[in-house]
Amino acid sequence: MTSDPSPQRTSAGSDAGVLKWIRIDAASSVPPYEQLRLQILDAANEGRLAVGTRLPPVRALAGYLGLAVNTVARAYRELEQAQVVTTRSRAGTVIAAGSDAGRTRVAEAARTYADAVRANGVSPDEAVSFLRAALQ
Repeated sequence: MTSDPSPQRTSAGSDAGVLKWIRIDAASSVPPYEQLRLQILDAANEGRLAVGTRLPPVRALAGYLGLAVNTVARAYRELEQAQVVTTRSRAGTVIAAGSDAGRTRVAEAARTYADAVRANGVSPDEAVSFLRAALQ
């Protein structure tokens, strides 16, 4: 039996959109935080969640999945300890580049660039063209 998140879909459901494929089996002997942790870990390792993908806030995901806030927080905390995600107050929780230092620097530079783009009112399409030109 899997949890059906549809009854909890409210404004929090839209925050959880990036993880709407997550399913928690209430009948499983595996604790819910571990089911969540493993599904996010697998998706990150397989590239289904790209480096820099922002995960929903803990409360939003807990509401969407019908789990306790502490359950989701524990899964996120364990993923952070394993360097699968990083949590920054302004950026939220994002998929980390892992132990690859070069990718970590590029992911951080991308976040900085995105912040500059938003702060200067540049459209995403224009920002991508600037980036493409810089890569030539």
